[in-house]
Amino acid sequence: MTDARQSLTTDQKEALADARKRAAHFLGATKVATVNGWSIGIFAAITIAFGLMSPTALVLGLGMAVVARNEFKGRSMLRAIDPAGARLLGRNQIGLMSLIVAYCLWSIYRTYVFPDLQIQQELALVGVAPATVRTLTVAVYAGVILASVLAQGLNARYYFVRVQRVEAYLESTPDWVVELQRTVTLD
Repeated sequence: MTDARQSLTTDQKEALADARKRAAHFLGATKVATVNGWSIGIFAAITIAFGLMSPTALVLGLGMAVVARNEFKGRSMLRAIDPAGARLLGRNQIGLMSLIVAYCLWSIYRTYVFPDLQIQQELALVGVAPATVRTLTVAVYAGVILASVLAQGLNARYYFVRVQRVEAYLESTPDWVVELQRTVTLD
């Protein structure tokens, strides 16, 4: 790289430095995607491992694994200065939100339609009414739905804003700079 830098003109060096600063406005999303990918992937593995006997947990875990994979794929695309990467990451967050909301709604439905008799009997021994359990279940899952809509919704918005920034960057950056940046790892 030293030889290449010495062969660049002052204007080219300034163009590269400027491009690097402007790229920082969207490349920070690669770090967010890395954290999201690893954390969702770990939870997916745990959910699958503990849910091998539960079809619901297995579907949830597999869905989370797909979301984790998409986080890493979108991150790679974004590192290659491809606006489709940020778009994938935004859609992926909407997918994760949908998965969580569907799981919560299914759990609320099961509480009313298929109540666990053993748990009801145990709670009756300590004086807790089934209606109280249903109310608490709905409250907890409603809280999870709200938290997911906020967290994944804001994360999706964050990524979708990066789509516009990458597109603006590509429009205003010389092709030779973009090609050079694509040949090296940007973070």
